[in-house]
Amino acid sequence: MSRAFVFPGQGSQAIGMGRALAEAYPAARAVFEEVDEALEERLSALIWEGAIEDLTLTQNAQPAIMATSMAALAALEAEGLGMAHVSFVAGHSLGEYSALCAAGAIDLADTARLLRIRGAAMQEAVPVGVGAMAAVLGLDYDAVVAVAAEAAGDEVCQVANDNDPAQVVISGHKDAVERACEIAKAKGAKRALLLPVSAPFHCALMEPAAAVMGEALAGVVVRDPIVPVVVNVRAEAVEEADRVRALLVAQVTGEVRWRESVQWLVGAGVTDYWEIGAGKALSGMIKRIERETEQRAIGTPEDIAALKG
Repeated sequence: MSRAFVFPGQGSQAIGMGRALAEAYPAARAVFEEVDEALEERLSALIWEGAIEDLTLTQNAQPAIMATSMAALAALEAEGLGMAHVSFVAGHSLGEYSALCAAGAIDLADTARLLRIRGAAMQEAVPVGVGAMAAVLGLDYDAVVAVAAEAAGDEVCQVANDNDPAQVVISGHKDAVERACEIAKAKGAKRALLLPVSAPFHCALMEPAAAVMGEALAGVVVRDPIVPVVVNVRAEAVEEADRVRALLVAQVTGEVRWRESVQWLVGAGVTDYWEIGAGKALSGMIKRIERETEQRAIGTPEDIAALKG
């Protein structure tokens, strides 16, 4: 049996996430302390005791979700259940940074700072209200690509996330995305609904953020990962630091090819998927992509105790 660790993206945030891990494992607490120090603020206090509206702000959610994932990984390592037991890692959007941190390609402090920069740059790339994202349920990928192209006109509307066979997310100008929702419903989509996000991620409107991330990534050390990382924009494993850096820049405007990434992992023999951090969204997607797989969500001490039991 081959195992992969997968790391969640934005939307998995919740007040209190990771707190029980920090209380149960000194190594997990140390992760939150290092992230606080890197950001020169107590992000941990916001995660555990703050308002969900503040935690959901992109510039906070991104480093917070990563910190929670790394705390869960630190707890697994303390129990001898960590990276020595995996063949691949992968992450959904910002989760790719968590995966790279887990694989030793980017230090924890640098990862936190990069995600704070990434979150702010994505938020600032498009004025509030100009862009939107929507989930289309019940149409396959090729059909949604055609819907987005039909709706775009002289605006931006494109597939942002190919999540699983039942869900494809589109992104772009708000008017074009709303047109796409109506076209999708007319073509038989079960649902097509706007998402409660603050910016149109993973589309051409994010070009200013990609430029910011190019500069930011040029200033940090990126190493070859200790295990291959299956990257969003290529849906295949990457093991070279130079490619990692370039693909993280491409990821800002590029498509999150999660369905294809999981299919690649299945083709490589991975049957066991551990979702490391907050929530269970990826586990559900993976099961819908390939039923003959096993999933575990690892976000609490109880989850880790169940592994040992």
